[in-house]
Amino acid sequence: MTERRVSKSKGFGLLELMITLVVAALLVSIAVPAYDNFAERAKVAKAVGDIGTLAIEIGKFQLRNNNALPNTLAELGVDIPPDPWGRPYAYLNIVAAGPGVSGVRKDKNLNPLNTDFDLYSIGKDGFSSGPLSAKASRDDIIRANNGAYIGLGEDY
Repeated sequence: MTERRVSKSKGFGLLELMITLVVAALLVSIAVPAYDNFAERAKVAKAVGDIGTLAIEIGKFQLRNNNALPNTLAELGVDIPPDPWGRPYAYLNIVAAGPGVSGVRKDKNLNPLNTDFDLYSIGKDGFSSGPLSAKASRDDIIRANNGAYIGLGEDY
């Protein structure tokens, strides 16, 4: 009698390997957009916090200077961080600029967002426009209602 030896393969076959790759690709296709969305929300939250902190520093400046607003953020005498996308925050002293000045941010009804100063980040796309109804302004992180609202322009 002759003995037959059957050797078992000790590895993955092509079919198992292909199934594993398909499952991994499916998981990545779900995870990457979710992570990108999370990272973007974190950047918006950081910009909201920065704008709130800068508004407090502007309030301190007013207390020290007979209620006068700074003409630029550099006059605050504090470190001004860039926004989460690496660009400087935009600031406009509306009171010093006077009535009818261009550059004042406006809501969808073209009413000014603030009466004291505008402070905002131009957001992810790097573009902005005066009225929040413009597509370029929807991702801007704004301060509105004289500080009562800080958040995305599209949510205002």
